[in-house]
Amino acid sequence: MRRGFRHPTQVIVGGFGAAVSVGTVLLSLPVATADGEGAGVLTALFTATSSICLTGLAVVATDTHWSIFGEVVIMLLLQTGGLGIMTLATLFALLLSGRLGLRARLLAATENKTLTGSDLRRVIRNVVIFSLATEAVLAVILGARFIVRYEQSVGYGAYLGLFHAVSAFNNGGIALWHDSMVRFAGDPWICLPLCFGVIVGGLGFPVVFELARSWRRPARWSVLTKITVGMTALLLAAGTIVFTVFEWNNPRTLGGLEGGGRLLAGFFAAVMPRSGGFNSVDISAMRPESWLTTDILMFIGAGSAGTGGGIKVTTFGLLAFVLLAELRGENSVNVGNRKIPHDTQRQALTIALLGVGVVATSTFALLSLVPHTLDQVLFEVVSAFATVGLSTGITPSLPAAGQLLIIFLMFIGRVGPVTLFTALALRERTRLYELPEERPIVG
Repeated sequence: MRRGFRHPTQVIVGGFGAAVSVGTVLLSLPVATADGEGAGVLTALFTATSSICLTGLAVVATDTHWSIFGEVVIMLLLQTGGLGIMTLATLFALLLSGRLGLRARLLAATENKTLTGSDLRRVIRNVVIFSLATEAVLAVILGARFIVRYEQSVGYGAYLGLFHAVSAFNNGGIALWHDSMVRFAGDPWICLPLCFGVIVGGLGFPVVFELARSWRRPARWSVLTKITVGMTALLLAAGTIVFTVFEWNNPRTLGGLEGGGRLLAGFFAAVMPRSGGFNSVDISAMRPESWLTTDILMFIGAGSAGTGGGIKVTTFGLLAFVLLAELRGENSVNVGNRKIPHDTQRQALTIALLGVGVVATSTFALLSLVPHTLDQVLFEVVSAFATVGLSTGITPSLPAAGQLLIIFLMFIGRVGPVTLFTALALRERTRLYELPEERPIVG
């Protein structure tokens, strides 16, 4: 196997592929479905990929198609995808042997994108503890609300709280109701904890840990934290304004709610495209302006090294600073009192352009397979690629080829275009010489 994997990212892709395979097998069992007959292979594969890749798109109704066993499998897949296959593997190695080899350190560092071998044990421990603690707090709040306000039994209310806490923090977007969170659109005790879980999970563990250490001293924040926090606040504010303004009088979305409920639903709609995937209003009834805004927010996504998807707010923020430096005629790109290396700028540009290419190609392919409109198909493609899970309602009606395309998009969106394409490369080449320089006309 070592000869077969020439780069750590290949092992990551293989790890996620193996997790999807295991999930597919478990969801194919008769005990996983409510009718006891078992799910088809394509349905099980789609649901397993959506769960492990933290997307939330579905081809069947989660609340009626799956049994409690199937729902627990989905929840475990969400948790596994959130923590990361390689992080879990490293944790298990530590628990079993107390030792960690260089190969395992490299794999975990590649998965988390920010870890170094020297403090890997401490970081992994903190990641797991923080994740489980946050989910536990959310589960208590949500579970208590389900029990007290909605008269669920203690056991089932606690189960509902735990499932949706895991789904929210891991940006999974899978709910145990066919209409997601529409029935709770005006309930702040349900919507706000879900928003909190999505935002915190989407910030990224390095940013959360730095904020915990020095939240009172923004001047000392790293470039990663400054860009992530700044862009997150900006996008949340802009999204809330756009959704609230354009949907305020739409009787099929915010128009049917009270004044406070409209503001809550507008904020909820701005948070979920980060990669959360829940919806408290009917997505298919939104205005075209709201769809386009959602497409943009989904494509940008959440923070790096977090549970969210998209090209990441760090990538988008870096490209904004690159553009600003170019417009100013500056030779270097600076963020605060730090200079951004050229290789980081190229990486941000590569990720963005690969994302645009994948979305454009997939939209063209899906349009040739289905009779739906461009805005519907584009929405679904971006949602799958950015591992969001919001849908205009066309996913269940997609043909088999369309579902396989969405599965591919969810997978590539989770492991990342650069990671996947690097993993598929047979070898790495380092050029030992430089070619003569020539400046073409640009623009």
